[in-house]
Amino acid sequence: MAHLSRVFAQVAIDSGGELILDYRVPDENPAKPAVGSLISVPLGKRVARGIVISLSEQPSTPGLAVEKIRPYHRLLFPTPVIDPELSELGDWVASYYGSSRQAVLRSFVPSGVWKGGVRSAMETWLVLAPEMASSENLQRSPRQREIAVALESAAEKQLPVKEIPGKRSSILAIARKMEKEGLLKVEHRPAGDPFHENDDIVPAIPPDPNPEQRAAIERVFALLKEPTPHPLLLFGVTGSGKTEVYIRAMDAVVEKGKSALLLVPEIALTPQTMERMRARFAHTGKGVAMLHSNLSEGERYGEWCRIVAGEAKIVIGPRSAVFAPMQDLGIIVVDEEHEPSYKQDSSPRYHGRDVAVMRGKICGCPVILGSATPSLESLHNVHEGKYHLSRLDQRVDGCDLPVVRVTDLRREPRQEGAAPSIFSRELAKQMRARLDRGEQTILFLNRRGYARSQQCLACGSAIGCPHCSMTLTYHRKREQLLCHICGHQQRPARACPECGDASIRASGFGTERVEAALQQQFPKARVARVDSDTVARKGRLQELLDAFKTGKIDIMIGTQMIAKGLHFPNVTLVGVLQADLGLQTPDFRAAERVFQLLTQVAGRAGRGDLAGEVVVQAFSPESPAIQFARHQDFDGFAEQELQMRKAFGYPPFQHAALILSRSEDAVAGHRALLDLVPYLKAAGTNLQVVVGEAIPCPLEKAHGQFRFQILLRSRSPARIRKLIHDALAAVNLPKTVIVVWDMDPYSLM
Repeated sequence: MAHLSRVFAQVAIDSGGELILDYRVPDENPAKPAVGSLISVPLGKRVARGIVISLSEQPSTPGLAVEKIRPYHRLLFPTPVIDPELSELGDWVASYYGSSRQAVLRSFVPSGVWKGGVRSAMETWLVLAPEMASSENLQRSPRQREIAVALESAAEKQLPVKEIPGKRSSILAIARKMEKEGLLKVEHRPAGDPFHENDDIVPAIPPDPNPEQRAAIERVFALLKEPTPHPLLLFGVTGSGKTEVYIRAMDAVVEKGKSALLLVPEIALTPQTMERMRARFAHTGKGVAMLHSNLSEGERYGEWCRIVAGEAKIVIGPRSAVFAPMQDLGIIVVDEEHEPSYKQDSSPRYHGRDVAVMRGKICGCPVILGSATPSLESLHNVHEGKYHLSRLDQRVDGCDLPVVRVTDLRREPRQEGAAPSIFSRELAKQMRARLDRGEQTILFLNRRGYARSQQCLACGSAIGCPHCSMTLTYHRKREQLLCHICGHQQRPARACPECGDASIRASGFGTERVEAALQQQFPKARVARVDSDTVARKGRLQELLDAFKTGKIDIMIGTQMIAKGLHFPNVTLVGVLQADLGLQTPDFRAAERVFQLLTQVAGRAGRGDLAGEVVVQAFSPESPAIQFARHQDFDGFAEQELQMRKAFGYPPFQHAALILSRSEDAVAGHRALLDLVPYLKAAGTNLQVVVGEAIPCPLEKAHGQFRFQILLRSRSPARIRKLIHDALAAVNLPKTVIVVWDMDPYSLM
């Protein structure tokens, strides 16, 4: 019998579940995988992809005959895609958040690689051969001539196929024929830099830091010298220059040959941040890469390749960028660390900020958490001595914080039986003044669409989604009723489906209706709306933000994607249309979210030489969250909110977890959790875990499935995880019910 290899690879297979199998590493194969390598392997009758998680001289399954272990096929990438530090981080994420290792590993590698290998995530380029440039060779068929002229006029005589006018398949067919004749070359390359890395960049001149910034920078520099630094919470009011502290810290790291990671909460912030970073780091010659879900597969793969190769020392992106394959990581910055968007709501249900803190611990590098409204979890960690604290209490250049006025909508005049006006008298007056002075206004409303619902005046019922416990939002431009949960669409009703009465009307308002009201009340104003309906096309968001930045738009109405991080010096007025909208959510974090959002959106005003004002409209202006935000008093809000959380045993004083069930059968879904409760409570007593009841979720039905939940709380996350694991193993649950759990949930909906 031929000699068989004595090296075995344990491979985590991309199969949708937890599947780790052994494969032989043949001696005759010159390309040997390492731990972290991406390889293709036989799985039944098909070829699968997986990542090598360990190598050993013995199979992981005792007693398994060596001759029955199949060899792997080939390496899919020349170098390991996951280094030991990332592998350790992945193990922690899988364990802490109760996810399969496969789900975590999928977050590490671009989807284009998993789907079809490297070539599927590459671009096709045409490169002009030197002899093609002569006029004799250009006298060919019209289509060949068009391709040749396009290439000849391009920089370096080459173009990606997607930039040549015409049908891609037709262009490729002609190009391959021209390639056979030696007139050009067809090349497959990783997707090029989608951010024009070769464009001329005007290096930015670093501003002189003020005393507060200088103190924060020195604090970070001191952390860079520590072998195991604690995270630093950089608490700075809006416009206080936190980004300058980030840049100085990152620059110090990059100068030493290390890499720097900057996480931002919204994709909307990434292009603006990218532009600023490239300008500031132009002098270093170090590449800046960007990773986010709006990139095409090819673009994301191209950026990923640059990072793996060490060509990009600075990486910017939202939460998934925390898994970027960076070498010699020297610092991690989490901007707007309080943002709920850092929490992923599907498996693996990780929190980007907390994963960043763990990655910093594994890599031995500082982590800076920046915010004007820190999360109570981070503030509590400061109180516990786990995090350092630096404060920036003054805006840069001595600018004052905006004046905030709260308008009580209950006292606004209106006709009997009519809905209140969208704009209060004070807000309308202030908007007109800005238009007269050539200044800009931002209006914030965290609800898109034209009207919240269609409601019957006779019986009071509103038209709901057949698949979700939600009313359908009316979108006038599309002339559709739309569910913002599952995407269900239907035509608007002409009569009430419940009672048949024709007195049915649009109720409430969203950003689309605000846009229409602005155009009616201020017909000469240049108005733009920024929400997920208007920025669906790739690049549209950046176009609108650029137009606003250059003064081509007077009033911008938008949802939370415009509420933070954006810097527009000519904005002197911010209007918040329904400030108490989020207070109606049945969630212990509701007040914290409202306070943070109001403070953040108010911070968009007065960031230049002109003073800013904010008008906050609310039906419950006496709410503590609104009043504390009015006075920009984070310390007062945090003190009161922390007292409440401690009294009721909520985070940050205890960890929480949600067990959720989903089923098309409401009775079965509820029964599954009812069966879990006795075990959880009995075992939870010994583990000091407080177990709640099995209750319907606030959003009881979504995507056609009924939803129920159990809330668990304990000072020890490990005890919560053990209790859940033991309970799910001990209790038989029906196959018609899906049960998942979420550690440190950020939404109880």
